[in-house]
Amino acid sequence: MWARGRADTSLAMPPDPRIAVVMITRNGSERIGRSLERLIALPEAPEIVVVDNGSTDGTGEHVRARFPRVTVVALPDNRGAAGRNAGVAATGCPYIAFAEDDSWYEPGALPRAADVLDAHPAVGLIHAHTLVGEDRRPDPILRDMVDTPVPDDGTLPGHPIMSFLEGVSIVRRTAFEQAGGFDPRLLVGGPEEHLAAELLRHGWELRYVPDVVARHLPDHGSPGPTVRALGLRNTLWFAWLRRPWRSALRWTAHVISDSPRNAATLHGIAGALRGLPWVLRERRVLPPDVERRWALLDRQRMTSSARRYGRRR
Repeated sequence: MWARGRADTSLAMPPDPRIAVVMITRNGSERIGRSLERLIALPEAPEIVVVDNGSTDGTGEHVRARFPRVTVVALPDNRGAAGRNAGVAATGCPYIAFAEDDSWYEPGALPRAADVLDAHPAVGLIHAHTLVGEDRRPDPILRDMVDTPVPDDGTLPGHPIMSFLEGVSIVRRTAFEQAGGFDPRLLVGGPEEHLAAELLRHGWELRYVPDVVARHLPDHGSPGPTVRALGLRNTLWFAWLRRPWRSALRWTAHVISDSPRNAATLHGIAGALRGLPWVLRERRVLPPDVERRWALLDRQRMTSSARRYGRRR
């Protein structure tokens, strides 16, 4: 049974200089205030960096005027998840908690994550227990992180994971930098899978830790056609870049057959094919031990409905 974690807020906490929050936003002036209010109110007083991904609605100016304690990094264009690379570079903290403009962390969660990272040098990233909506329901994807055949020797906190959600995860700076950060070619739609593979390739452990708690109050519906196309493209690129050819071809056939026959699917496949020259040039298959763990998850990933960008629901 998967855990329903909750941070302990019973004790006052001093400021914690070990961890910073890096939030990305684009045209988020109408929604970002709620998340920043929650983060600024945290008793551990983390440093907060907001990366403005080329907003056209004055988001950066709005944040500077309303939240002077927050550092704003204004980018001239939308770099998607790779905007976080600039946010990480803007802080010197050893641990970085990623957030979206509609997510934040509960009191005590960030010190708890820092404690885990302090105590376990092999852990490169922690995924928080994420409560969605005003009714605080656990994100369905968490069940996929617990009910998994990936082996675990029990020496590390939480559960082993092979990927993560970028807006509710805490990363070790040295691991993030060693893995090269988020690939700017991916934009949005599952770039975490690619970064997770690089972290695992370098020997870092990724863990879902249930007593590190984040909140997510999404104010949008299902991903639009552009994000679905990018998600399909990035999924195919991951298979072609990182999996042995037999697994890559099997996953390609599954993803395409499981996707709806619409324009987003066609755009996603076309985008993946346009990138084939650099994919083949930079193809680097996962180490055998990491590939074995990925292969154990293939059946589960093929049937999961928790995150399916371009695919049928």
